[in-house]
Amino acid sequence: MADTGSSSVPGAAGPLSATSRTRHRRLHEQGRADRAELFAVLRAGFVGHLGVPTDQGLMVIPTIYGFDDQHAYVHGSVASRSLAAEAEACLTVTVVDGLVLARSVFEHAVNYRSAMIYARPRVVDDPAEKLAGLRLVSEHLAPGQWDYARQPSRKELAATRLLALSLAEASVKVRSGPPDDADSPDARLGLWAGELPLDTRWREPVADPAMPAGLIAPPHIQRRAGSQAHPR
Repeated sequence: MADTGSSSVPGAAGPLSATSRTRHRRLHEQGRADRAELFAVLRAGFVGHLGVPTDQGLMVIPTIYGFDDQHAYVHGSVASRSLAAEAEACLTVTVVDGLVLARSVFEHAVNYRSAMIYARPRVVDDPAEKLAGLRLVSEHLAPGQWDYARQPSRKELAATRLLALSLAEASVKVRSGPPDDADSPDARLGLWAGELPLDTRWREPVADPAMPAGLIAPPHIQRRAGSQAHPR
């Protein structure tokens, strides 16, 4: 998506953590060790999946997110079981860049960028951090919208739970390029093989029909039209 203000993250330098959960055991050539790669995936995506244990079993919840140099932030209702923050959780962000169509079904793949963040979520109670975290979520989705729209009321803030997940333990994998079977016996089959890229772009804004006539989308919304939703 467009620049959210996180493109020059102070904590982006240095290596990613190496733990038993983040070590790349399979397809290690797709693994990335630089912390900057984590922030590149977080900038490119905007929907993550939060895996958490609950009293009714494991739940994996799709959620939007924001981030700074130390934390990823997710939010929801204070009544949500998935935001209880009672145990370790895993936030996964994946961007699909295309299909890899090989000469054999076995060698088919997906070009992607993916990050997995392992942390025990912390409920954000400090009012200033809570407001700042919610702003990060909003600005990651639609830069400029936080200052354009009405700010959250005290009642709305009280009904909202914000979780902070430390970025200290994270794993990143990226795949790009053509199929891996060009030097295999299947190359002699005479079959087409290659990539089918996926390019997701924002379309023109569509106004709420209940709006008064004459109101137009603000510039920060209009300029998103035609831009890539998941830029590199």
